[in-house]
Amino acid sequence: MRLTRQIVIQMAIFAVIATTALAIMVFAYMRLPTFFGVGQYRVTVELPETGGLYPRSNVTYRGVQVGEVKSVELTDSGVDAVMSLDSGVKIPADLDAQVHSVSAVGEQYVQLLPRSGDGPPLRDGDVIPMDRVTVPTDINAVLNMTNDALEAIPRDNLKTVVDEAYVAVGGLGPELRRLVTGSSTLAIDARANLDPLTTLIDQSKPVLDSQTDTAGSIQAWAANLASISAQLQSQDPAVAGLLNKGPGAADEVRALLDRLQPTLPIVLANLVSLGEVALAYHPSLEQLLVLLPQGTAVTQAVGVHKRNTKQDYKGDALVFNLNLMIPALPAPIPLPPQQLPPPCTTGFLPAQQQRVPTFEDYPDRPEGDVYCRVPQDAPFNVRGARNLPCVTVPGKRAPTWQQCESDENYVPLNDGYNWKGDPNATLSGQPVPHVPPRVPPAESTSQPAAVPPPIAAAEYDPSSGTYVGPDGHVYTQADLARGANEEQTWQKMLLPPEGN
Repeated sequence: MRLTRQIVIQMAIFAVIATTALAIMVFAYMRLPTFFGVGQYRVTVELPETGGLYPRSNVTYRGVQVGEVKSVELTDSGVDAVMSLDSGVKIPADLDAQVHSVSAVGEQYVQLLPRSGDGPPLRDGDVIPMDRVTVPTDINAVLNMTNDALEAIPRDNLKTVVDEAYVAVGGLGPELRRLVTGSSTLAIDARANLDPLTTLIDQSKPVLDSQTDTAGSIQAWAANLASISAQLQSQDPAVAGLLNKGPGAADEVRALLDRLQPTLPIVLANLVSLGEVALAYHPSLEQLLVLLPQGTAVTQAVGVHKRNTKQDYKGDALVFNLNLMIPALPAPIPLPPQQLPPPCTTGFLPAQQQRVPTFEDYPDRPEGDVYCRVPQDAPFNVRGARNLPCVTVPGKRAPTWQQCESDENYVPLNDGYNWKGDPNATLSGQPVPHVPPRVPPAESTSQPAAVPPPIAAAEYDPSSGTYVGPDGHVYTQADLARGANEEQTWQKMLLPPEGN
């Protein structure tokens, strides 16, 4: 047989192609070098059970195949699977091994999941312990339990469940896809924010405990809410009418507020101040409301005896006589007039500065306060301003709110028995009228007027008509002496006395 040049060239090309295909089949597909351990190292995985793993199962790292399972052998504590890994891929020794299935009934494979990228890589002869290995649940057991559960459901009910499930999710493919996509995104975000979520879960225990501790209150609130909802349901027409007519009423109220715009804010501001005063004097207002009905009844009772009669001119049946009760006597004894306490003049303006009652006009109010300034336990004007209780300071009594809220205590002018001489005589130098503490007096540019000397009272000698004046000198009023020859007229009272 004679070989031509063309046949030789064709045979050479065929030989090259056959050699290349054989090399690819041997090195890439059949991977014959791996049978001799070329470019491979072996690592043993300790398994509690095979989990469906078998020899020649794939081994993946980060989703890429890096070897295969050479053998699966039974041991005293479980199963050892020997893996042959490519030496060209550096795999960290700090990792977990998980046995997974490609599908529900597919082949098993080993997935290597590194815990960190630090540390030494795997070497030939290393062992992955059992506490770092997980195997899937036996699919046969899952199918058996599923079958048992389905058999426990009556066939008609199961058909109903399947039909209703179809009605519920039939045609909702895009919506379900968005739901699955959103759930995946949520899971990814939760994974990215794992530390805050863990902190939230750890710190939610006190909140949940508080809900458990207040379970009774929550149940009462839910019961009350149910009662309100039932009332709203029973009064549905009224609620509907309120909702229908509410916008119109709101517009009317808004228009009213617009018309009251210039004065309403001022009124509300004043009401705020009035509310603060009412809050501070709440006990006093409560006492007033308690005593007001009784006082009104007493006031109405003073005229009962003359009601519907012609005796209105005879007055009311109200007597302010003070009776002194003596248990040994059958009836009360009226207090003699001399036992009545005299009027309090201490702390008021001197007689020279008092306004004559016949004048119809009135002077400017003096700076400061005028009130009975005797000791708080004195019998004069026992219900006077000096004994007013301080509402904001329990246990303290003072004549003004400034003194109630200050650190100063009430100091009387005198003992209250200075019935002769200046009733405002004092050694403490307190002014009259009284200026409250921490309230500076009003500045005045005019010169203060001279204060006239106070009216003094002094005893005189009836036999000679002599007496001692406020300045300490002795004076004689001859017409006051017994047996005076001069005529005693009212004009003589206006003449100055004769000094000694």
